[in-house]
Amino acid sequence: MGHAVEHSQSYKMIHKKEVYSLFLQQLDEKIHIFQSNMDDLSHSIMNETKSTAGDKHETALAMLQREQSHVSKQLQLVIAQKKVLTQLALYQQGEWITRGSLVKTSMGYFYVGVAMPKVTIERATVIGISSESPLGMALLGKKIGEHIMVNGQKHAIETIW
Repeated sequence: MGHAVEHSQSYKMIHKKEVYSLFLQQLDEKIHIFQSNMDDLSHSIMNETKSTAGDKHETALAMLQREQSHVSKQLQLVIAQKKVLTQLALYQQGEWITRGSLVKTSMGYFYVGVAMPKVTIERATVIGISSESPLGMALLGKKIGEHIMVNGQKHAIETIW
């Protein structure tokens, strides 16, 4: 029991809702940037289309259209990521790790359900991991006190939010 009390001080400052909000903010910022890029590209394509000066303009137009297609795909991926994140059970706490769980293992903090760049909260780094990743799959269904081995690293599950 002393072990759990020892760790309770370090994870009291981490709030699942705050982690969720930071991940959501990251995605909203990416969506805004990609939408802005799409607007800029649409404007450039419109200007290029007005020009009728031959092969040089056709090549420039094709390049702009390819870039627009690339940015559009990136935007759709981020929108899909946001949809997954918003569907995760934000307040679900339980004995077992599920999609949407915030987990502290001996190797760090993980938000299970969607791959995200790490965020730092109260000097703790939290990484969003896909539930389909090797670590995500290994964590699903586990309880506090259990151990998993992923890529040669042993994780002891210490806390689940």
